[in-house]
Amino acid sequence: MSLKSLSRWAALASCAAVLLAAGAARAQEQGWRGGRQGVAGKDLNAVYFLDSKRGWVAGDGGVVLRTRDGGRAWTRQTVETKESINDVYFRNEEDGYLLAATEIFTTEDGGETWQSSTRFHAQTFGAEPELYSVRFTSKKRGWIVGSLSKGDNVTDSLVLATTDGGVSWQRQRVPVRDELIHLDFDGDRRGWIVGSGGRVLHTRDGGDSWEVQDSGTTAALYHVDFEGDEHGWAVGARGTVLRTDDGGRTWRTVPPRVTTTLLSVKFVNKEEGWAVGRGGVILRTEDGGASWVQQESRTRQNLYALFFDKKVGWAVGGDGLVLRYER
Repeated sequence: MSLKSLSRWAALASCAAVLLAAGAARAQEQGWRGGRQGVAGKDLNAVYFLDSKRGWVAGDGGVVLRTRDGGRAWTRQTVETKESINDVYFRNEEDGYLLAATEIFTTEDGGETWQSSTRFHAQTFGAEPELYSVRFTSKKRGWIVGSLSKGDNVTDSLVLATTDGGVSWQRQRVPVRDELIHLDFDGDRRGWIVGSGGRVLHTRDGGDSWEVQDSGTTAALYHVDFEGDEHGWAVGARGTVLRTDDGGRTWRTVPPRVTTTLLSVKFVNKEEGWAVGRGGVILRTEDGGASWVQQESRTRQNLYALFFDKKVGWAVGGDGLVLRYER
């Protein structure tokens, strides 16, 4: 082979190596990566981003961290509680909510500062409250779900509603007494709540009343997500994944890829969705939840919460873990 041919082949090989390296680097960038950002020994239970730069994670012991640069750096914020924070939610760019076990914290300055808004006491309900999830459908109307307990025993469901933007909260009676863990709304009329024992509640009238939907399972359900008012998914204990295409009138079980408890689910669109759970499990679907494929997480920590926008995903979990995924 001539020297010119050798040079040409060497150049081609060099280009191929560069392309392969770039492809491998890009594949690595697209995977889940991260590490401990929170306090050692403190689990992170919630994550929320306003945009690609501004986000919050929160968890045990009142830990709240914020980022202004898309997760490159995290700064701890002062919130006057030692209770576990179970949810972070913003109804617009200025007004946000942190749910501690028995207390609501609010911000009116885009998360710069947080103040205690409402604290609930056992005397009010006759049992100890635990607040899990909050959502708003408008500036004024919002809901919180949770449970009432005596010792280790759940004695009743807890649904709280506000019609004045969270200034005051009133208890709503629902036709169950189970622990209620998460809620999601599509628009301002239709919403769903999931909880222990496979419980699913649904409202058609903007939360004025709630009715039971048959989920077809008794496994605890920890998270629900709707993409439009017809297509929804719920995940829970023992790898349970439920899917509905008729607004929850019927739910069907998707054969699980894992038997590990799944704790959070989020769909980016009607086809692509993600679920996370105990032991670092991450699942992905690209066919609307008909099938799920396990992803590499590089961790064995429990993953408690998930957040996705169009380009970036976040998962948080045990021992202050924060994972980032770039599409």
